[in-house]
Amino acid sequence: MSLQCHFEKSASTLVDCPRWDRREIAIAGRSNVGKSSLLNALVGIKGLARTSRTPGRTQALNFFTVGDNLALVDLPGYGYARIPEALAQRIGVLMTDFLAQRVNLSAVLLLIDARRGPREEEFELAGMVRGRNLELIVAATKCDKIRRGERPAMARRFDALNAPLFPCSAIDGEGLEPLRRRLFKISRAHGLAAPLNRHFHGREQQG
Repeated sequence: MSLQCHFEKSASTLVDCPRWDRREIAIAGRSNVGKSSLLNALVGIKGLARTSRTPGRTQALNFFTVGDNLALVDLPGYGYARIPEALAQRIGVLMTDFLAQRVNLSAVLLLIDARRGPREEEFELAGMVRGRNLELIVAATKCDKIRRGERPAMARRFDALNAPLFPCSAIDGEGLEPLRRRLFKISRAHGLAAPLNRHFHGREQQG
């Protein structure tokens, strides 16, 4: 399945973000969680979001239009330390400001490796999302690496996030269609959110 999706622009500050009426869904996750791969698989366009074997390549907000009224925003990842401290701080501020202040933002799709489950940074980010009354959706990525018999234990690791969970795989397509439907439902149902004065402290960067 291929959606009408196009890369719009990258933004290194909030001032650089597009000025439009589109509802936005941010895609967040650790540097090695496979955000770009899943985004490409979700929209059915190979190479739309650039992937790399080296974590930490994305250092800005990348905006992708979907249809007439939705945008997906690929956020810088977090948890990858092999960058200069000053750059890590700048990226961290950018991500925090976007999540706390971007009025167009309707929801956050939080990607977490199915093999490890949520940790401190994910719970911190989830709290920030809920503080703005945004919808939180969780995708357990790389489920092709989890045996069927291990799935119940995997799902239990995510219970504490108290959010809809979508096991999925960019490799074999598992879970992508239900996740697409949920994202489009969010884009139609949610209005604009008030800004929030709060900070996310995970060390940011993405792969």
